[in-house]
Amino acid sequence: MKDEYYVREEKIIEKTEIEKETELVKAIIKTREELKVANCNFEYAQGELIDYYTYQIKSNQEKLDYLIKLAKTKGIQVDMIHGMRFSSYDEEAG
Repeated sequence: MKDEYYVREEKIIEKTEIEKETELVKAIIKTREELKVANCNFEYAQGELIDYYTYQIKSNQEKLDYLIKLAKTKGIQVDMIHGMRFSSYDEEAG
């Protein structure tokens, strides 16, 4: 078995545009919910946790801004996304 390696013989199937857009919407919903949780936790944080939640809020906000900008460039109506609930995402993932 000298210098043997395995090569994947199956082609990796590229996702369709609809699948990509669905994943983008799910990512926006998930990130929005993570931002809400970080904001709630920040309200009750003490000591060093204040810095931690500040960082989480900032990073989630930047990620959400990026994802929304990406969605708009793809022609996805962001107003519709704001009405969607995170529970829908959980049901499909599970």
